[in-house]
Amino acid sequence: MAFRLKLVPEKTNIDFFRWQAVTFWGSIALVLAAIVLTIVMGLNFGIDFRGGTTIRTESTQAVDVGAYRAAVAPLNLGDVSITEVFDPTFREDQHVAMLRIQAQEGDEAITPEVIAKVEAALQGVDPSITFLSVESVGPKVSGELIRTAILSVLAGTAAICFYIWLRFEWQFAVGAVVALVHDIALTIGIFSLFQLKFDLTIIAALLTILGYSINDTVVVFDRLRENLIKYKTTPLRDLCNLSVNETLSRTVMTSGTTLIALIALLVFGGDVIRGFVFAMTWGVIVGTYSSVYVAKNVILMLGVKRDWGKKDDGPAGTQFANVK
Repeated sequence: MAFRLKLVPEKTNIDFFRWQAVTFWGSIALVLAAIVLTIVMGLNFGIDFRGGTTIRTESTQAVDVGAYRAAVAPLNLGDVSITEVFDPTFREDQHVAMLRIQAQEGDEAITPEVIAKVEAALQGVDPSITFLSVESVGPKVSGELIRTAILSVLAGTAAICFYIWLRFEWQFAVGAVVALVHDIALTIGIFSLFQLKFDLTIIAALLTILGYSINDTVVVFDRLRENLIKYKTTPLRDLCNLSVNETLSRTVMTSGTTLIALIALLVFGGDVIRGFVFAMTWGVIVGTYSSVYVAKNVILMLGVKRDWGKKDDGPAGTQFANVK
């Protein structure tokens, strides 16, 4: 006898519009608060956006990230990121690490004197350590990275909007974009609130969140379109509720299994990927919420077409009725 795990009953009848004023307008208020918070408090930009220096080290001893970090801490260099580099082509006694040091105030790049101090501090922990390469990212390059990151997020959002417009209708595209803005704004806002490090990996997480969120939204939209054709006289509000209820099991299973993996990485993944995983975890939560409570509210406010593909006998040709 086969056993099937069900996190959600096969048939649900939840009224997702019961607290419409709280869920929708509360979300809009949170988005505005996140924008204001980001403007006032700013973001804790990482080395990618502030500029800095990358040092590649090699040693015959195993890399101890904690010991390295403790050794350079007294130098007061600001944000220092230390990661171990793994490569199957390395020898057994070849241990490589990557240090990223933020740009120092008033300097285009870290000075040779500071590099010498860092090398001496690390050699105090591991005498066999050597510096293979030292590369600096100046403020000009970091500024270009910021502009490129903003353009990439905007281009991703615009492409998704265009796709939804072609596949469905403009009302659906507006609902999807509002949901995406909600997800991105709240994710950036929480990074601003807690002053978490914001670097290129977070931009990658934001782009991933865009794809995850729109995938969940499209599932609900697709079922809504089917129901609009199937139930021609049912009020739009009821059809929105029906569509979300019919896809609820899929939504919970998808989000739940994704969160299990992300939480495991958040706890055991270490400092290197913690910012990325946190952004993804938060993004999955708010993305699922916006698909259920934000996007469909916009559809209800704007109204949608009924009877896709049904032609009218009148001289105007194909006509559709906007239904509230």
